Amino acid sequence: MAMLLQMTTFLTQYLYGANNNVPKQSDALRIGILSTAMINSAALINPAKSHGGVIISAVASRNFDKAKKFAKQYDIPKAYGSYEELLNEPGIDAVYISLPNGMHGTWAKKALNAGKHVLLEKPFTANADEARSLVQLAIEKKLILVEAFHWQFHPAAHSLKAILDTGKYGPIIRTYARMTTPKGSIPRSDIRWQFGLAGGSLMDMTYVISSTRYFLGAGTPREVAEAKARPTSQDPRVDEAMEATLRYDIDGRMVESKIYSDMWRANALGVVPRIWETPSIEIETEHAVIYFYNFMMPHLYHYITIHDKRTGKTTTEKHYSGGPQWGNRGETWWSTYRYQLEAFVDMVHGREPAHWVTLDSSIAQMDTIDMVYEKSGLGKRLPTPDDVDPPRVA
Repeated sequence: MAMLLQMTTFLTQYLYGANNNVPKQSDALRIGILSTAMINSAALINPAKSHGGVIISAVASRNFDKAKKFAKQYDIPKAYGSYEELLNEPGIDAVYISLPNGMHGTWAKKALNAGKHVLLEKPFTANADEARSLVQLAIEKKLILVEAFHWQFHPAAHSLKAILDTGKYGPIIRTYARMTTPKGSIPRSDIRWQFGLAGGSLMDMTYVISSTRYFLGAGTPREVAEAKARPTSQDPRVDEAMEATLRYDIDGRMVESKIYSDMWRANALGVVPRIWETPSIEIETEHAVIYFYNFMMPHLYHYITIHDKRTGKTTTEKHYSGGPQWGNRGETWWSTYRYQLEAFVDMVHGREPAHWVTLDSSIAQMDTIDMVYEKSGLGKRLPTPDDVDPPRVA
């Protein structure tokens, strides 16, 4: 289902972007892209069309012909046949890194050392040790670095968080976050299945941990009570699926949070793909059971149901713009990526963003991922060695 959501986002953002081109400002942020990954169009290129403060200036690939083709397709002025060439370009202010997971840390460090701000795709790094090293460098360089958890920038996420924070429904008792993709949707040749590129379902579907932590307002769990991986038949080191139970200390209370990620979800009755299983989270509090359907791509469609245990009534909410953090900013057609870009530009220009994913949060995110992998017996992921040339699919 996650793949279908992304494809739908590509289409909608292309259509909205084409109809909402705006003139570029003289001080527009010039961004370069490291990789020719499919996600680039939805995550940055199309959102940038409606932002006067952003110009996509260059794209780089380890294959120059591929970079040129990509640049021509998306009307990007410059193409480079190596990532280093783009980072050495003085006209680039920031970079968006959508390389394979195991390469995130290495190239984010190189970008920071080249004086570029960094919008870094999730997961932040291969593991928490690498995350700490990267964060320290960003602090030393006084440059902006942020993990691209785009969903957190959407008004729907903020609205639910505000409801929880009021305490109207009492403290959180438990949570359950799920994200699946129908069996066969991700080809076995895809980089997400490769251990050497820090692949695995929990790495790719790290949203289940991100959503849990965001709504709990938590860092790392007190413990991972249990974690069960379903390894791929091709490589027992890579999780095809992962389910785990995390235990958090929240204001002196223990909250039990279950997570489930599955990149090869079996069809219902062996035939029907479970396309209804959008990334969702259920949150039970003392007085309510709250369900956020499609938290990952709420701009396409979502709903938040609140079942009040005291009255037995269920109410439904939807939030596509405004909200407690954006106020009058934003449009109903803005995607999560467009909201994210708005915040990124604000941060680079020294303005207070409506929302932000802190560096401490990204470290806690990787700490949690490491804890789950270690509990499962698979062991934490490792950075891709710098001298390894990955398959030319990103």
